[in-house]
Amino acid sequence: MLKDITLGQFFPADSPIHRLDARIKIVLSIAFMFTVFFVGNIAGYISLALFVGTIILISTIPFKYILKGVKPLIFFIIFTALLNMFLTGGNVIWQLGFIKITDEGIKYAVFMSLRIIFLVIGTSMLTYTTSPIELTDGMESLLRPVSKFGIPVHEIAMMMSIALRFIPTLIEETDKIMKAQIARGIDFESGNIIKRAKALIPILVPLFISAFRRADDLAIAMECRCYHGGENRTKLREPKLTKADFLASLIFLIFIIAIIVLNIVFKG
Repeated sequence: MLKDITLGQFFPADSPIHRLDARIKIVLSIAFMFTVFFVGNIAGYISLALFVGTIILISTIPFKYILKGVKPLIFFIIFTALLNMFLTGGNVIWQLGFIKITDEGIKYAVFMSLRIIFLVIGTSMLTYTTSPIELTDGMESLLRPVSKFGIPVHEIAMMMSIALRFIPTLIEETDKIMKAQIARGIDFESGNIIKRAKALIPILVPLFISAFRRADDLAIAMECRCYHGGENRTKLREPKLTKADFLASLIFLIFIIAIIVLNIVFKG
């Protein structure tokens, strides 16, 4: 299960999506999240599916890899769907005591599940197609205006980039610790919730120790390379917007307009 978590991982490739400016991809990812919440009918979700599918094909990322990132969230998606199904009012389709299923409940359960899936896939495409260095530079560039208020923009962007970079490392470390503890006879699956929680202690303690050790090693390495933050710091490649970036923005704008039109035409 831990190996199925692909959050924060970069999938190297030479696709048009990978070559887009990181700033454009960050802005479009944020706009995509708002667009997903705006969709309110089946026509809109079909449009989202076609749009996301097209992006995946253009990015050359295997579809199995995309589904692998959604797999760890299956339980959360099902739980959310059940809550919407049983707690939403409407015309009753089936009832057993105080438990009832309504037509609106089924509708919102399906829509909420699709919404979560599209949010996960759509936003994950940002980290799949953008290297940590490009992501850091992009966030720093977008946040640069607020640096006038004394906010350490470069440090914030660097911390976010390092956090994303270390997610796969910590997942791999957790998997190794779990296998080592299982080899020592620790059972993580049997027993009640309290026993399972106690069984996690032999994992969490060495994981935190390893994380602090890695953080200390990284800090020492950065100091040895004379890293002192973003002040007077130059970049090897200065990001520049290209025609492809403007074209991608235009296509996304057309997509948003189409979603708005679909919500108006198929309202309700």
